[in-house]
Amino acid sequence: MPKGKKKEPFDPQNMKPEDVLKFEIATELGLDDKVVSGGWRSLTAKESGRIGGLITKRKRELKKEALEKQEEA
Repeated sequence: MPKGKKKEPFDPQNMKPEDVLKFEIATELGLDDKVVSGGWRSLTAKESGRIGGLITKRKRELKKEALEKQEEA
């Protein structure tokens, strides 16, 4: 039997902390309906990569802001 993708249902009300930012970015990109209906595995590699890139960018910005606040104090 071929190994296929597991279809895990996605529940926006019951998210892990790391999924909150990921879902927030997916919503900004207009992919929230696709994620809710088919789970994270329903996204294409391009869509997943875009989300991953934006997560990295956002985390970098948050880290930079935190460092700037530390320097001001």
